[in-house]
Amino acid sequence: MPFTLSGPVHSENTIKKSRFIGCVEPVADRAAAQRRLAGLRVAHPNATHVCWALMAGGHSAANDDGEPGGTAGRPMLEVLRHQDLDSVLATVVRYYGGTPLGAGGLVRAYTDSVAQALLQAHKVPVVRWRVLRCVLPYALEGWLRRELDAHGASLIDARHGDGVSVSLRLPDTGVDALVARLTNAGQGRVVWLKDEPSSTGHEA
Repeated sequence: MPFTLSGPVHSENTIKKSRFIGCVEPVADRAAAQRRLAGLRVAHPNATHVCWALMAGGHSAANDDGEPGGTAGRPMLEVLRHQDLDSVLATVVRYYGGTPLGAGGLVRAYTDSVAQALLQAHKVPVVRWRVLRCVLPYALEGWLRRELDAHGASLIDARHGDGVSVSLRLPDTGVDALVARLTNAGQGRVVWLKDEPSSTGHEA
C-alpha cells in the first residue's frame, strides 16, 4: 500500500559551507507541486539550486536544477521510492558555499536532506477517491442515504426528476461493494452513469 505524508517536514544541513534546506510534503498532483516550487523560488531568490523529486499518482519526475546530471533529483526520487511514497514532493534548496562537493558528495547531500526529513515525517495510507453517479427510483433514496456511512461514502448531490440523480464520493476500495449492493436493491431499476476519479487524499 502506498503512503503519503500528513504534513510538511523540513531538514537543514551545512556541508563545506553549502547550505541544504530539505522538505518533504504531501501534494495532490504535479500542478500542485509546480505551484509549490514556484513559491520556493520566490522565497529563496538567492538560492543556487532548487532541486526536486515527485511521486504522484504512480508517476514520477525529478529535476537537478543545474546540478550535474543525476546528482540531485534522481537520488532524491529513489529515497521516495524506497519508502513506498506517493503524492509526495521532495525539495532541496541549496545555497552554494564556494567549495565543490564532487558528484558523490552531491548525491549524499541531496539524499541525506530528504532522508533526514522523512525520519521526522508521519506516513499515512493513500486513499484514492472515486465519484459515482446513478439514477435510482425515489423509493431507494432514503435507503441509499442510510447505506453511505457503511461504505465510507458521502452524498455530493441529489437531483429530483423522473428519478433521483445522485453523485457519490467514496474511497476506490469501497466502490465494488456499494455498486453491487445498490444494484441488487434496485432490482434492475438503477441506471449507472459514467463514474470518474475524484482525488487523492489520506487517512489521519
